[in-house]
Amino acid sequence: MASTPSRTSDTDLIVIGGGPAGCAAAHMAASVGMRSVLIEPDGLCRNLYRITALNNVLGGYTNGPELAHSISADLNSTDRCRIELGHRATELRAFDDHVAVTLETGARLTAPHAVLATGVGALQPRDADWITAPPNLTLPPLWQAEPHHAEGRTLLVLGGDRPIGTFLRAYPDTNTRLLVAYPASDEYKVEEIRDDPRVTLLRIDHLLLRTPEGPVITAEALGRDGERSTVEADVAFLSIGSAPIAPPGDLVRDTAGYCPPSDQHPRIIIAGDLRSSQFQRIATAMGSGSEAALRAYYATRNS
Repeated sequence: MASTPSRTSDTDLIVIGGGPAGCAAAHMAASVGMRSVLIEPDGLCRNLYRITALNNVLGGYTNGPELAHSISADLNSTDRCRIELGHRATELRAFDDHVAVTLETGARLTAPHAVLATGVGALQPRDADWITAPPNLTLPPLWQAEPHHAEGRTLLVLGGDRPIGTFLRAYPDTNTRLLVAYPASDEYKVEEIRDDPRVTLLRIDHLLLRTPEGPVITAEALGRDGERSTVEADVAFLSIGSAPIAPPGDLVRDTAGYCPPSDQHPRIIIAGDLRSSQFQRIATAMGSGSEAALRAYYATRNS
C-alpha cells in the first residue's frame, strides 16, 4: 500500500460487484449525492434469478427474479451511478488518499474509496475435503433443479447448504426424496430442513462418489459412527457451499479466503457475502452495502 501524491478521482466511489450488496451501495451513495461507478462482469443481481422462493426479505418479495427486477430498475434510474457491465476488476490497490481499480481491459479507475462486493462462487465435489470424486466430474448446483428433475425421483444432494431450503419451499407439492449427505461443519445449516418429510439427512465423515454408470448414481458413505453404507439416487446435485471471489491486490484474507471488514485498508470497504461464510443472506448483503456507502460518505466528509 503505497503513498502517492493527491490526484483527481474519476468518481466518488467505486463499487465492485453488482449483486444485492453492490447495488445497495451504489443506490445509497446516490441518495447522499455521491457519484459511483459499479463494475460487474455479468448482469445485475444475476444470482437472484436462481432463487425461486423467498421468505426472509422484507417488502413482499416472494421470489428472486421479482426482487432482481426491482433492484435493477432502481439502479438503472439512478443518474449518479454509472454501471459498467461486462467488465471484471483484475486488481485493487489502496493508497493514502485513494484507491485504484484495474479492469481486464487495462483501464484504471480511481476514487477516494471502493466497496468490494464480489461475493462467492459455487464449489464442486473436488473442492470439498470430505468428498472423493472423479477429478473431471462436474455436478449442477441444486438451484438449477427443475420440478421434472425431482418429481417421483430420489435426489442425492451433496452438502447441507441453504439452497436446499429454498428448493423445498419453491416446490412444496413435489413428490421427491432428498438424500442430503453433509459433513459435521454443515450441521447448523440443515436445521431448517430437518422436519421436512421429503428429506433424509445423512451425517457422514466421508463420501466416495463413483462415476455415474447408467441411470443410477452410487456413492459409498462413511458415517460418523464408522459404519459404511451404499447410497443410490436417480440424480445428484450440489449444495456444498461456495468460496469467496475477490480480485488480487491490497486485501487481507482469512484462512478460508474471506475478507474480514475490520482487517482491511480504511479505503477498502467489504460488503455482502465476501465478509464471512456466516452472513450469506440477501437482507444482510443489502444492509452491509448501504452501510458501506455511508462509511465512505462520512469518511470523505470528515477528512
